[in-house]
Amino acid sequence: MNYHFQAHRQVRKNLLGILQNTSHEDLLLIPDGFNNNMYWNIAHTVATQQLLHYYLSGNPFRIDKYWIETYKKGTLPNLSVQKSEVEDLEFLLTETSKILMKDYDSDFFSDYTPYTTSFGMDLKSIQDAIIFNNMHESLHYGYIMAQKRAILGESGR
Repeated sequence: MNYHFQAHRQVRKNLLGILQNTSHEDLLLIPDGFNNNMYWNIAHTVATQQLLHYYLSGNPFRIDKYWIETYKKGTLPNLSVQKSEVEDLEFLLTETSKILMKDYDSDFFSDYTPYTTSFGMDLKSIQDAIIFNNMHESLHYGYIMAQKRAILGESGR
């Protein structure tokens, strides 16, 4: 699983780079042809990771439920995000990855409720969920990169 944790840290590093190197205005802008923004996509990865790993294993979330309720699948982007919330998300991107590794190493995920994702993947264990979550976060990273290109094109930069 070390490789999968390394992959998770890398995708989170890439997402963190987007948060830190994109203007606040651009993070919240919904480009033409999209139904959400870069910020929502990044926050959504944190919320989904908690649902896939903690909720389905019967464990408490490691983050405030605000993040789950506001950014889970089916939610709409909040267009009035404060800079302090962006900073909180920066912290959560790194910390939830570290906490996941510690929890995994301490056998925190002894139970797991099988779940079929909307992508069509059957998750039967925490290992399946970790591997799928990496794919999910990478998919959203790609989506964010497309949004970033769309915004750059719209602004003529």
